[in-house]
Amino acid sequence: MSFDEGLADRVRHTLGTRRGLVEKKMFGGLAFLLRGNMCCGVLKRELIVRVPLDETDRVLARPYTRAFDFTGRPMRGWVVVEPAGCQDDDALADWVRRSVEFALSLPAK
Repeated sequence: MSFDEGLADRVRHTLGTRRGLVEKKMFGGLAFLLRGNMCCGVLKRELIVRVPLDETDRVLARPYTRAFDFTGRPMRGWVVVEPAGCQDDDALADWVRRSVEFALSLPAK
């Protein structure tokens, strides 16, 4: 299994039906894009969220987070949330809301 289907279903439910929402297999996991911009995703058992560059360090100070380091170089603006950090629905909704707000602030592709 390349990504946790249960977590992916929870993300789908949290995102609801939004105009311009697309799911795409990426990074060996599942990405959710809004208007062509990735907002969040699921990789193995973890949630990947996209945040504004200037908020990266502040967000990484939260428990159960780390920089998204897919290539050996941490990517600013991308955060991995461990399962314990999105275990309950309110926490997941907060992470998804953050990533949606950022994705919608970008020009559509």
